[in-house]
Amino acid sequence: MNKLVMLGAVLLALGLSGATKAYDGTKCKEAGNCWEPKPGYPAQVAGSKYDPKHDPNELNKQAQSIKEMEARNAKRTEVLAKTGKFVYDVEGQ
Repeated sequence: MNKLVMLGAVLLALGLSGATKAYDGTKCKEAGNCWEPKPGYPAQVAGSKYDPKHDPNELNKQAQSIKEMEARNAKRTEVLAKTGKFVYDVEGQ
């Protein structure tokens, strides 16, 4: 029985050692920089078939909404300074 347990442990160790040779994505260029592309994936995405080619107008939507929010907040603080009351909906004024 003891030999059977030992044989099983040896076979398990041999089986696991083969799995460690598979791609694991942990070849670090330097400390903390361990990213590398998977096999078949380009190192640089820009210009490749994987490049998403985002529309600049779509990317600028958030910046535009932040500018609009800041303008509304400026109006709210202006109304607060004049009247002493905080008014949330300043677009109607």
